[in-house]
Amino acid sequence: MRLGTALFLAYVGIFLLCFSYPVAQIAGGLRLAYLQSAEEPLVDEANLLAAFIASASTRDHRDDRDDRLDTPALERIFADVSGRHLSATIYDTTKTSVDVRVYVTDTKGKLVYDSAKLDPVGSDYSTWRDVHRTLLGEYGARIGRNPRYPDAPTTLYVAAPILEGGKITGVVTVAKPTTAVNAFLDSARPRVFGLIATSAGLAVLLSLLASLWVRQQVGRLTRYANDVREGRRVPFPRLARTELRTMGQAFERMRQSLDGQAYIAQYVQTLTHELKSPLSAIRGAAEILEDDAMPSDKRAKFLRNIQTESERIQNLVDRMLKLSELEVRRALPAREPVALATVVRTVLEAAGSALAAKRLTVEIAISEELRVSGDEFLLHLAVSNLVQNAVDFSPSGGVLSLEGRTQGAHVELTVVDQGPGIPEYARVRVFEKFFSLQRPDTGKKSTGLGLNLVREVAVLHGGAVQLDNLPDRGLRATLRLPT
Repeated sequence: MRLGTALFLAYVGIFLLCFSYPVAQIAGGLRLAYLQSAEEPLVDEANLLAAFIASASTRDHRDDRDDRLDTPALERIFADVSGRHLSATIYDTTKTSVDVRVYVTDTKGKLVYDSAKLDPVGSDYSTWRDVHRTLLGEYGARIGRNPRYPDAPTTLYVAAPILEGGKITGVVTVAKPTTAVNAFLDSARPRVFGLIATSAGLAVLLSLLASLWVRQQVGRLTRYANDVREGRRVPFPRLARTELRTMGQAFERMRQSLDGQAYIAQYVQTLTHELKSPLSAIRGAAEILEDDAMPSDKRAKFLRNIQTESERIQNLVDRMLKLSELEVRRALPAREPVALATVVRTVLEAAGSALAAKRLTVEIAISEELRVSGDEFLLHLAVSNLVQNAVDFSPSGGVLSLEGRTQGAHVELTVVDQGPGIPEYARVRVFEKFFSLQRPDTGKKSTGLGLNLVREVAVLHGGAVQLDNLPDRGLRATLRLPT
C-alpha cells in the first residue's frame, strides 16, 4: 500500500473513531435538548398559574368536608384563550393556536379543573407522577401519551404546588404537546445532519489533500534517490520545511561524503595506473641519457620521448581537472543562446593543423540560425573532443562531416568520420574514464577522458551523446542538446 493511501485511510479512521461517538450523541440528544428547552418555561408557567390561583381562590368554609378550590377565573381565561387565532412565525414554524392544557387537583389528587375537559371533575390523578411528587413537596413532571387517545402526540406535563400560608392546598399542572418540538426537530435535523455531512466531507477532503501532499514530498525524495542511484546528475528536490526535508538533506550529505570518498579512491587508483607508463618511459629515457658516449641523434630521440610523455602527463592532468570540475556540478549556473555554427567553426580552426596533417576534407551543414541553450565554453569543449576523436580515427585523405538539425525540442549535432568504428567489445565501455582504443595510424591510446567529458557536458545541459557504427565504414557521433 502506498504511503499516501495509508495516511488517508489513517486520517479517515481517526476521524471516524474520534467523531462517530460525539455525532451519535448529538443526533440522539437533539430531541432531549429540545424537550429540556421546552420544559424550562413550563416550570415558570406552572408556578405563575399556581401563584395566581392561590391569590384568586377562596375556600368554601360552609362545607368542612371538602377542600375544593374555586377556579372561575381560569374558566374565563381559557375560554378567551381557546377562541384566539394566532399567526406567530417562530423561525421555520408557524403557530396558529394555544395548545397548552391546564388541570388543577386538590390536596388528595382529585381533579378540580381541566381546561381540555378530558376527564370529569373528581377524577383521581393522585397516582400521576406530576401530581403525586408535587403533593410530596418535590418537583413533579412527566412525559407520555394519554392511553385513551393513542393517536395524540406525546405530551410534557410540569406541575407546581398551590400554596396558602406555606401549606400545599392543591396542584396545578401545565401540559404541553410535543407537536411544536417535533416540528422544530424536523426543521433542525436536516441542518444539523447537513452540517455534520459537510464537516465530514471537508475533513475527508483535507485528509486526502494532506496525504497527497505527503505523498508528493516522499515521491520527490524517492525519485531523487533513484536518479542518484542510476548515476543521473539532478538537483536536490524542493521539499517543504519538514522532517522529510531534513532527512533528505542528511541523505544528500551522506551521499556526497560517500561519493567523495569513492571518487577520490577511484581517481587516485586510476591516475596512478595511467601515470605509470609515461613516468616509466621518462625514467628509462633519463637513465639512458646519463651515458655521455651516446650519439647526438639518439640523445635527441630520447629527449623527444621525454617531452612527449611529459606532454601526455600534462594533458592527462588537465583533462582530469576539467572533468572533476564538471562532475561536481549539479546544474549550469546560467544559460544563454549559443550559435552552434560559430562553435563548430572555432573548433575546426583550432584543429586546422591536425586536419591538414591528415589531409582531411571537412563538410559542414549547419545553419547560422541554429541555437542551443547552454554554456558556450563547455559546448566548445564537448565539440572539440568529438572532432578530435573523429580526426584521430579518420584515414588520411578521408572526409569529416558535421551536420546540425532540429529534432523537436532538441538540436542534434552529428560528427561523421570514415574510420574503423567501434569494436563490438568496446561499445559498452567507450564512455568510461580512461578507456581508450588504439589509433589506427599510430597505435597509441589517448587519455581516455575525452568521450567521458563529452557525456558530462551533455548531461549537464540536459542532453545526451550517442555513438553508432555506420553500415559500411565509419562512426557517427550524435550530440543532442536542448534548444
